[in-house]
Amino acid sequence: MAMQANEIEAMIKAALPDATVEIRDLAGDGDHYAATVTSAAFRGKSRVQQHQMVYAALKGQMGGVLHALALQTEVPA
Repeated sequence: MAMQANEIEAMIKAALPDATVEIRDLAGDGDHYAATVTSAAFRGKSRVQQHQMVYAALKGQMGGVLHALALQTEVPA
């Protein structure tokens, strides 16, 4: 059972309330997504730490229900 884009967005926003989240379904199958997440919480963090924050927000769904997520993180200007 695949995750819906709105579920991914809701989980990320629950952990990072100020985040702007853009989700794209890359293959049209509900299993392969790309996400751009912009949050002030990323300020001062390395790219790896930023990605870890997003993966933590997904509560273990990566690699299971959520098969693939191409992730880009940004700090707001």
